[in-house]
Amino acid sequence: MSLTGNRFLLLPTPLPRASFVFKPPLSRIPLKRTSSSAVAGCRVLSLTQCNPIVSTRRRLVPVRAIDSDIPHPIKEYEEWDSWTAKFSGGANGMLTGLLGNLSLLSYFAKKREKEAAVVQTLGVISTYVVLVQLTMAGAMPVQYFVATSAVVTVGLVLNCLFYFGKLGTTVWGLWEDFITVGGLSVLPQIMWSTFVPLVPNSILPGTTAFVIAVAAVIMARTGKLSEEGVRFVGSLSGWTATLMFMWMPVSQMWTNFLNPDNIKGLSPITMVLAMMGNGLMIPRALFIRDLMWFTGSMWATLFYGYGNILCLYMLNCTSKSFFAAATIGLISWIGLALWRDATAYGHNSPFRSLKELVFGP
Repeated sequence: MSLTGNRFLLLPTPLPRASFVFKPPLSRIPLKRTSSSAVAGCRVLSLTQCNPIVSTRRRLVPVRAIDSDIPHPIKEYEEWDSWTAKFSGGANGMLTGLLGNLSLLSYFAKKREKEAAVVQTLGVISTYVVLVQLTMAGAMPVQYFVATSAVVTVGLVLNCLFYFGKLGTTVWGLWEDFITVGGLSVLPQIMWSTFVPLVPNSILPGTTAFVIAVAAVIMARTGKLSEEGVRFVGSLSGWTATLMFMWMPVSQMWTNFLNPDNIKGLSPITMVLAMMGNGLMIPRALFIRDLMWFTGSMWATLFYGYGNILCLYMLNCTSKSFFAAATIGLISWIGLALWRDATAYGHNSPFRSLKELVFGP
């Protein structure tokens, strides 16, 4: 466009939408005399120093959609911002649960407990499906998802081969060492992170535990430990997985204590199902005298399932009749399990079964 006094106003080539937004001043811009060749060059290279309006001497910054002239729903934005943050946190929690499921799957596969191994396999698969959804939503980095997929695939294949007797002891031992080091490294870090920001945010607990776990595994494999020490190291993967699941209700109750409004998002039916699912494992764990399995199942039943139901009732998020039914059902089921186990073993008291569970026959 020509102006008076041999001046020109050069209009830049229109940019695609959602790229860079430029708002020129309202006053007329004085321009220097420009040759026709310069004008032609500027029309081609609109984002160069030839362009008197847009100059590369000043870095252009992309403008976010919320800064545009389109009205933005602030409430929806804040809600989605909160949910995406929860998705990111959920990815870390799901990784912890996935490692716990894999560790327990190996534990039950080694004990030839088919039903328990199937439950843990379903737990691995369902958790992996959630991680796929989190990755698609952008809450989990792709490189982490690829590494997780590799571990899940290898873990499921190795456990399946070992259960059916198709895997050598050397490869199985390496897998056990991997889940032992992984479990011992993750567990202290999870416990520490639960209480942030009351404690400083640090990776020292996980790093320290990793060094100790690697040293313990090397000493066990090189014969530097006694026979009891080797058995203890071999049982660490199962115990760390159990402690991971035991820590979940602790973390949940701590969150409820800090933010009581969060518990309103819990479903009483979901907590009842969690209580029932863990409670169904109690009789079998007691019958085969597996202290680790019994401890994890009883803890999750009482503190994760029933504990959250109690919190819901105290905050008036569920009815009195619902809470009473859950309480009566829980007490009746535990009493039935103890009574039936004592009858099966020919004991006069159900407490004899608990004594054998802890101290042996």
